This record gives sequence, structure tokens and C-alpha cells, in this order.
Amino acid sequence: MKSYKIALSAILLFSVILTACGGGGNKTTSDTSETKVPPTSMVAAVDGEAIFKKTCITCHMANGEGVPNTFPPLAKSDFLANRENVIHQVLKGKTGELVVNGVTYNNTMPPQALNDEEIAAVLTYVYNNFGNTGEPVTADEVKAIRDKAE
Repeated sequence: MKSYKIALSAILLFSVILTACGGGGNKTTSDTSETKVPPTSMVAAVDGEAIFKKTCITCHMANGEGVPNTFPPLAKSDFLANRENVIHQVLKGKTGELVVNGVTYNNTMPPQALNDEEIAAVLTYVYNNFGNTGEPVTADEVKAIRDKAE
């Protein structure tokens, strides 16, 4: 009988400690510090990095510096100043001369088979990496340019 009381006391004590430490399973506070969701632009940058690695890295290289005299750089690129042109080029591609940072490139960029969200994500990634700074690109912005181009 004595061992039964000791076991029961141990279980009771364990339950009190577990509940006091927050392990009771029923959280009644609205503390969300454990499950913070990154801002949309950060989520887009993460997704954009994966898209960049799958779609853009072959020509523009992992560091965004492109290939001299062949593929223009995205790193510290003055071409990124005109967001509409950038989005349009990703959507529709481009053949012929293109001047980036004072250097003329003459090659072809095929249109990218990406949806509006993917284009927004990859461009947000580009605008926030490789020495660039820029506001996030939105899917609505891409859609507006897609609609205008068709």
C-alpha cells in the first residue's frame, strides 16, 4: 500500500510540474513567439532563391554576375532600375542587344515558364541580393504587366 501511495504521489507531482512548465497541452495565452511567420517579402525571397537556382543560375551564375560578354549581370545591375522592363523581359524574353552597367550584350533570353507568383518571388530575391536593393515585386504587379503585354 505504501508503494501505491508513493507512485500516486509521484504521478501527481509530475502532473503539477508538467502543467506549471507549460507542458499540459492546453495553452491559454496568445503568445505567438514560438510560431513567428516571416514577412511576405522574406517568404518570397526564400521561394525566389529556389526558383533562381532552378531557372536563372545557368546564365546569371550563383553570384548573379552573369558571364562576361555573354549573359548580363544581375549583381549591382542598373537594368533593374526599370521594374516594368525587368518583369516584361522575364515574361516575354528578349533577343538582341541589351546594355547593362555600360556593357552591351547581344544574346537571347527565352521567356520564362513561371506563373505570376513565381516571377514575383524570383525578382524579389534578385532585388534583395547580389548587392541590389529594391522593394518586393508583387504578383499583382506581374499580372498587370502580363495583361498589358498580351
